[in-house]
Amino acid sequence: MMKTDCFACDVVLEADTLAELEGLYLAHGVDTHQWDYPEEALRNYVRNYAGAVERLSQDTERLPSIGAITIHPVTEGRIADWFDLFDHRGFAGNPSWAACYCREPHDLPSDDEPEKLWTANRAYTADRLRSGRTFGYLAYADAVAVGWVNASSRSDYAIFKLLESDTPDAASVVGVSCFVIDPKYRRHGVAAALLDRVIADAPSRGAAFVEAFPRNQPDPGDGPHFRGPRSLYDSRGFTPVEVRERDTVVRRAVP
Repeated sequence: MMKTDCFACDVVLEADTLAELEGLYLAHGVDTHQWDYPEEALRNYVRNYAGAVERLSQDTERLPSIGAITIHPVTEGRIADWFDLFDHRGFAGNPSWAACYCREPHDLPSDDEPEKLWTANRAYTADRLRSGRTFGYLAYADAVAVGWVNASSRSDYAIFKLLESDTPDAASVVGVSCFVIDPKYRRHGVAAALLDRVIADAPSRGAAFVEAFPRNQPDPGDGPHFRGPRSLYDSRGFTPVEVRERDTVVRRAVP
């Protein structure tokens, strides 16, 4: 039995085959929501969700304690570990988000293709990691990768380039766009350790500032804090420089 949720309501649909599930989803969208999304995008959503259910770990219970945390930049030799985190554990319990593979900050969805296949997103970001156009770190504990932060140059993002008029040059800013933490390792300081490494390495990367974009009023739960909670940045000397509808740009100079 295969299943998918509806991103617009609480309905969960099930079918014996993927083709049947896609048909049910398309009919639900027309009958219940009167969607005008491209059909292929809706089919991709179903394919992404159903695939995530199959590959994601079912183990989401937070560990009472974890081993020492170490942080490493994602170079060619660590992309397999990055795959392992994103493929199996980072979105455990949240299959509707598991197709992202951190593509969105660099390549905004279009009206014609609002939902791409997870395999395309996976390949896209892996290629950017190899070329250095996406830069980030993995956190390790207990011999596995348990967390990720995208800490690319703001000049390499699509969604954070245009801020207030007196913003520093984009090439001089490291932008913290998102965190992915294995649910078993949340609230153990993994995101904090990742952010501290971002700040410490910024000067050697030629950056003068680090910016982040925490949500103003995130929904309950861990997922909506994917850009990092505001408290994480406040405690490290970030100051607000622009309040926007959904988020606040916070910035700090680096040593």
